[in-house]
Amino acid sequence: MRTAHYDPTRRTAGQYARETVQRLRMRTLVILGALAVATALLGRTFGLHDVRFLASEVALLVSMFVISRYVLPLVERRDRGAQGEEHVGGLLNELANPGWRVLHDASLGHGNVDHILIGPAGVFTIETKSHPGPIRVGRIHGATLTQARSHSIALERVTGLQAEAMIVYSRAWVDRPVARRKGVRVIPARMLVGYLQRRPARLSRAEVEEAHALVAQALLGGRPRGRAVSERWQLIR
Repeated sequence: MRTAHYDPTRRTAGQYARETVQRLRMRTLVILGALAVATALLGRTFGLHDVRFLASEVALLVSMFVISRYVLPLVERRDRGAQGEEHVGGLLNELANPGWRVLHDASLGHGNVDHILIGPAGVFTIETKSHPGPIRVGRIHGATLTQARSHSIALERVTGLQAEAMIVYSRAWVDRPVARRKGVRVIPARMLVGYLQRRPARLSRAEVEEAHALVAQALLGGRPRGRAVSERWQLIR
C-alpha cells in the first residue's frame, strides 16, 4: 500500500539500496552497543570474574566476529550496489534533459526496478550491476538475465508498454557490449548514453510524456486501461 505522500517520479537512483545500507549499519551499531553496555553492567554488578560477565564477554566477541565475517561484507556489497545505481542514475538524469524521462527505484510488485527509461528510442527497464568484472556476456548467470527480463515483463503486464530489458554494469569491462542474450541487452555504463542517443527515434515527445504518465500511474497502483492501451503501445524494439 502506497502512502498519500508517495511520488514515484521523485524517487532517487539507489534510494532503496542506500536505505537498506543505512538500516544494516544502524542495526549493527545497536546490537554491538547493547552487548557492550550489557557486558559492562554485568561486570560492574557481579564482578569481572563472575561467570555471567565472562559469558557476556564471549557473546560480545562472537558477535564481533560474526559481524566482521558476514555482516560487514554484506554491507560493503550493498553499498557498492547503491553506488552503482547512483552512478548509472546520474548518467540517465543527464540524458533526461534532451527529452527522455526516467524513473528510479520503481516497484512493480516483483522487486525494485533500478531505472525505467522512456524516450524517443522507446521504453527500457534497467538493472544495474556493480560487479567489477571482467564480464563475459555468454557466462552471465541465467538467474541474472531472468531477473532483468522479469522487470520488462512486469512493466508490460501493468501498463501495456513493451520495454527492452537491459543490464548495465556500472564499472566492469564487458567483452561484447550492447550484445543481447535471452532478450536482455548487456552494456557497460560508459557506453550507455551514447548507445541510447544513437538508437532510432520511435516515439514523439507527446508519446514519451504519455508513456511516462502511464508508468507513474502504474507505480501508484493504478490499473491498466484495457486492451486499447496494450494495442496502442505495441512498441517495436
